[in-house]
Amino acid sequence: MASSRIKTLVSYLRPYWQRVLFGTIALLIVNLLAVYLPRLVRNNVDRLQGNFTFEEIYPNILLLAVLASLMWLIRVISRVLLFGIGRQVEFDLKQKIFEHLLSLEPSYFATNTSGDLINRATSDVDNIRRLLGFALLSIINTTFAYSLTLPAMLSIDVTLSLAAIAVYPMMLIIVGLFSSKLQTQQREVQENLSDLSELVQEDVSGMALIKIYAQEENEHRAFAEKNQKLLAANIQLAKTRNQLFPIIQAVSSVSLLILLALGAGALERGQITIGDFISLIIYVELLVFPTALLGFTITTYQRGEVSIDRIEAILNVKPKIKNPADAIVLQPEEITGKITAKNLTYTYPGANTPALKNLNFTIQPKEVIAIVGSIGAGKTTFANALPRLLDISAGQLFLDGYDITKIKLENLRKAIAYVPQDSFLFSTTIRNNIRYGDPLERQPLVEKAAKISQIHPEIINFPMQYDTIVGERGITLSGGQRQRTSLARALLVDASVLILDDALSSVDNQTAKNILDNLSSQKGKTVIFISHQLSAAASADRIFVMDEGKIVQIGSHEELVVEKGLYQSLWNQHQLEEILG
Repeated sequence: MASSRIKTLVSYLRPYWQRVLFGTIALLIVNLLAVYLPRLVRNNVDRLQGNFTFEEIYPNILLLAVLASLMWLIRVISRVLLFGIGRQVEFDLKQKIFEHLLSLEPSYFATNTSGDLINRATSDVDNIRRLLGFALLSIINTTFAYSLTLPAMLSIDVTLSLAAIAVYPMMLIIVGLFSSKLQTQQREVQENLSDLSELVQEDVSGMALIKIYAQEENEHRAFAEKNQKLLAANIQLAKTRNQLFPIIQAVSSVSLLILLALGAGALERGQITIGDFISLIIYVELLVFPTALLGFTITTYQRGEVSIDRIEAILNVKPKIKNPADAIVLQPEEITGKITAKNLTYTYPGANTPALKNLNFTIQPKEVIAIVGSIGAGKTTFANALPRLLDISAGQLFLDGYDITKIKLENLRKAIAYVPQDSFLFSTTIRNNIRYGDPLERQPLVEKAAKISQIHPEIINFPMQYDTIVGERGITLSGGQRQRTSLARALLVDASVLILDDALSSVDNQTAKNILDNLSSQKGKTVIFISHQLSAAASADRIFVMDEGKIVQIGSHEELVVEKGLYQSLWNQHQLEEILG
């Protein structure tokens, strides 16, 4: 598992190997200078013990100042390069995650909450940025610090040097003891943060419902409970870190005490010079900071490991619905809108009973078909199957004689305009919502689509007319207005097939009938109208009656209303409701 994570990190870094190389070279130069400067100090201190004037030492002081300034400048460059890589990988991952989410089918989002996905694309990506910025710089710097400083120390005095760093392996042992605990606690923090993000997202989206049912107090308690869990997880993580880092710093400080204790005796015996002793102290100090940073680096890596797993869990999901290798390319003008089903059957994953059972029919080009039936009859499943929002098997559903599983997805979906039950609108103007399928479409065509969907007269009564901002999910519009705006959006793309999945349920029967009449008079589309409004459905060319996933009746309203069966029962019930209403 650890090796796979490292491979993943390498794949993130691979496009920026040149920056990594330049940053590494810069750190190498910094550490070479850091090793050279104590030697320069040693030489000057030892020379001061003899006959050495200030005029002679002044150039060396100037050289020290110049080299120290150069070392600072190169260190800044190395930090910019390596921290910049983290920012670039952060950008790449966010792009990659968003593009990948766009490739997944709607069923994925039914089982994975938006709050958790948003948290992974933000907080988890931020953790990886830190890992590939701070941690990368720290690891490279620590490697160079030890590999260059330790030989320099040994060249002065082996015994003192080994005694001074003898306690450093203790740091690795301590970090190893804490690492598993840190990883578990970090995962708990990320999961609790996802839960909290999910609750906030749901409550903001459902604020009207919270107000209607006066559930502010319950939601407040739910938020407080999740927030408390997040706080507790963060406190536990902070406690563990606050235990680890002081221990590491204390151990690193012991090395300096050892050097001071043993170095005094070595000086007394003449084993080393004062310059040697001062340079050893400087070298030990040079190793204290990288060693102390080791704990932070390990913590960052532990956090990054959790985030890598969470992000790769998204990226490793393979789209179930995708273009075949030999996808058929169809141009919009080539498609007439003929739809054929041959033993169409579909079962939702995990379900025991098929939602669609052996459907067989042919819908002719430019025909208006109404689909009616009780709730759960399979109407929406059929609507989702046509544009391949569901992963149906090959050889069951055909558009103009072509198996829809063989048609290029982009071509198929451009040929089918679909208005689902949930009339989703973006938080922008009415104009931009209507022309979402073609953002550059001209205003006259926008208005034409709005007139067909019977929403134009209401739009021009708004103070800002087509420039009216509809708010998040179209909250400023009524349910009927949202549905008719969504219908106008579907009409504007001028697809050969139009599917209305109970998309006029918030519109009165007469308006719904007028809209269908408008669509019929256009005579340019195959229209599939799924509805519980039988008075509107009655004007269709044919009516498909569905029950328990099957088509049990097909015919015109005049034929079905006199035929014993489900449609007659539904019509009689509708008539009774009209009378009582």
